[in-house]
Amino acid sequence: MTFPLQPSSIYPSRSRSVASHLSYEFSFFLLLSFKAMKTVIKILNAMLLLLAFLPVISSASADKQTYIVHMDRTKITNTYNSLGNSKPWHQAVLDSVTDISSQEEREATPPELIYSYETLFFGFAAKLSAKQLESLKKIDGFVSAIPDKMLSLHTTRSPQFLGLPGSKGLWHSSDLHSDVIIGVVDSGIWPEHVSFQDHGMPPVPARWRGTCEKGTKFSPSNCNRKLIGARSFYGGYLAHGGKINETEEYLSPRDSNGHGTHTASTAAGNLVENANLFGLANGSAAGMRYTARIAVYKALWPGGSMSVDILAAMVQAIEDGVDVLSVSIGSTTGPEPYYQDYAAIASFFAIVRGIFVTFSAGNYGPYKYPAVNTAPWIMTVAASTIDRSFPTTVKLGNGQTFEGSSFYTGKATKLLPVVYGKTAGRKGAEYCTAGLLNPKLVKGKIVICEQGFFTFAAKGEQVKFAGGVAMLIMSPQGEDLNTWVNVLPDALLGALASEAVRKYVNSTKTPTASVSFKGTTYGGRAPMVAAFSSRGPNLVGPDVVKPDVTAPGVDILAAWPTGTSTTELKQDKRRVLFNIISGTSMSCPHVSGIAALLKSRHRNWSPAAIKSALMTTAYTTDNRGKPIADLAFYGPATPFALGSGHVDPIKASNPGLIYDITPVNYLEYLCSLNYNDAQISLFVEGLKCPKKITMQPGDLNYPSFAVNFKHKAQNATVTYKRTVTNVGISRSSYKVSVEEPKGVSVIVEPKSLNFKKLGQELSYKVSFIGLNRKKTVPSSSFGSLVWVSGSYRVRSPIAVTWK
Repeated sequence: MTFPLQPSSIYPSRSRSVASHLSYEFSFFLLLSFKAMKTVIKILNAMLLLLAFLPVISSASADKQTYIVHMDRTKITNTYNSLGNSKPWHQAVLDSVTDISSQEEREATPPELIYSYETLFFGFAAKLSAKQLESLKKIDGFVSAIPDKMLSLHTTRSPQFLGLPGSKGLWHSSDLHSDVIIGVVDSGIWPEHVSFQDHGMPPVPARWRGTCEKGTKFSPSNCNRKLIGARSFYGGYLAHGGKINETEEYLSPRDSNGHGTHTASTAAGNLVENANLFGLANGSAAGMRYTARIAVYKALWPGGSMSVDILAAMVQAIEDGVDVLSVSIGSTTGPEPYYQDYAAIASFFAIVRGIFVTFSAGNYGPYKYPAVNTAPWIMTVAASTIDRSFPTTVKLGNGQTFEGSSFYTGKATKLLPVVYGKTAGRKGAEYCTAGLLNPKLVKGKIVICEQGFFTFAAKGEQVKFAGGVAMLIMSPQGEDLNTWVNVLPDALLGALASEAVRKYVNSTKTPTASVSFKGTTYGGRAPMVAAFSSRGPNLVGPDVVKPDVTAPGVDILAAWPTGTSTTELKQDKRRVLFNIISGTSMSCPHVSGIAALLKSRHRNWSPAAIKSALMTTAYTTDNRGKPIADLAFYGPATPFALGSGHVDPIKASNPGLIYDITPVNYLEYLCSLNYNDAQISLFVEGLKCPKKITMQPGDLNYPSFAVNFKHKAQNATVTYKRTVTNVGISRSSYKVSVEEPKGVSVIVEPKSLNFKKLGQELSYKVSFIGLNRKKTVPSSSFGSLVWVSGSYRVRSPIAVTWK
């Protein structure tokens, strides 16, 4: 049975009829899934609180693993309703597992239920033994079980750097709508912070369905008209063996880490005058959409975050009614197929609801892991610098000087002896870890410390304990100077300076150095892509370029909990209102806040439309007019480092053309990846891909082009189709301009697009021809395709890879 359903019925931003290549079945099943979103996740609070206070985990429990289990909604509900079972369906299923396991082999403990998912996703999270998992697979209605995994965490100047203030900035636009709600999945929030006060804000929107949960040192009264929602999710963390010591952590949405408070204020914190860190970076701090509402979903705990908690938090945020989701968390083991990535699955549920989703690309650049969070419906954000720095001058005894970076604000050091490695202590002393530095060798000297194993501050603490008076931090690769607050005078040096310093120290009998501190400076070359920022290519979906864009993520000043030290060290008693930290975790909320700005101005734009606007208007030259540099490789950054370029909020608000994508298009894309029925059902229950797939993955209407040739292919041709929608000037003509990647010929048909009205859609095809190549090794080359009309430049990067 099929229905002639229009995409606008499920996705209000698109008004045209379904394109001829879309199946009505896709739309029908998507609508069924969409209408099933009626109730919230059932969180088993009593059980979780009991787990929180258990002093030990039994050996039987320790042998189990947590799984996210997907069940067939129809089969399960029909089966258990027909039996007249009064128990909740998930409990009945687990009882069945216990019965089957008992018949085959006696289990010491029954399965442990953690979450039940009944809305966007039908299933549960539970701790199961290997035998119980096998028993579960025998139950009619079982679809899949994916092991839970640990995830990790991946501003005053950045609004000015992005051009938001001023007469032409988006902050002063007269057509902005208020009451955009940004959901932040992170480590919680410090609700009393001035960045989250609600002075002058109107009442909470009537459409809001969220709440503020009571917990340790947190009550509903901590919320207001600015912070309108706060929840916490910890079932998966506890099941994994994590402990919550309530003398150091809060079993509530309150933030003890600082990361969540920082990201929330970066996205939507209030405008706060005279914000600074120890007098550094002084100015007006503000979130990118500082008038937006904030809803916080705490899912990050001292040992990390678990995917079951992230899934529960994201689904709850969708049910609560957020407009934008900001998630600065990602896998520590690299990317994985979308059907095994529950952040990708939950994000798909979000875009079906019209919610824009932003994720950080990861901090494992430039080599360790490629970018994560790479599903095409997710905005994946890399990190880059702004034009503000905190320079130091390191002067060696031989007269050489090098520029570093530090947040220290005291006087310069004297010319002092320098120790490093074996001259500072035992084997491994170059890493400045506990017990390796010798106080007799270190006292009164400057200590050189290599990066790795521990934070800069933890190394600084060890140097201070041993009697050292200052520290030079060496970089193994790249010219990143993203520093962190320390407990003594320090200077972070780039890789080139680090090598020169090592050479001097290792070749000099009595090396000496001094360090001076220059405070805050502005006007430096920027942006530049941070070396730590995770790169492409996209290993999961190689036909989609990732990351999508880059944004400010280095040395960002934003709100900080007054209950947490600047360094997060117990011995550090300093407390501040604002702290400076770095990471793609910082760039992600910049884009989330900018997306909220665009959503305020264009209420009918889909998540894909907002994403397209941000990508096609992103710039690739710095404030010196040169190509944006890559701090890891000493040359221009490629699309695998910066995606389409650096976000430009002003231009994104009026992009001229957009590449729109519906949820149905995304489902067709998943089918083109040859996902089976069980894998597809994780995204939409009951949907089966057509037997004959006409779409190729590269035909997804994405605002960039990823082209893949086999390394031995000669004169091979790949052709993709794209459709653009006019959102600029009603009667307008665009002409194409192509910068061909090296070794590739590019043909675009037609070469001009003539629009007669707003909302009109026109299509074009682009063919990429791989020319004869002398080299047969894998490599990549890059170019761009730009549609030009007057002041509009709608740019798409091209990334070609020979595999």
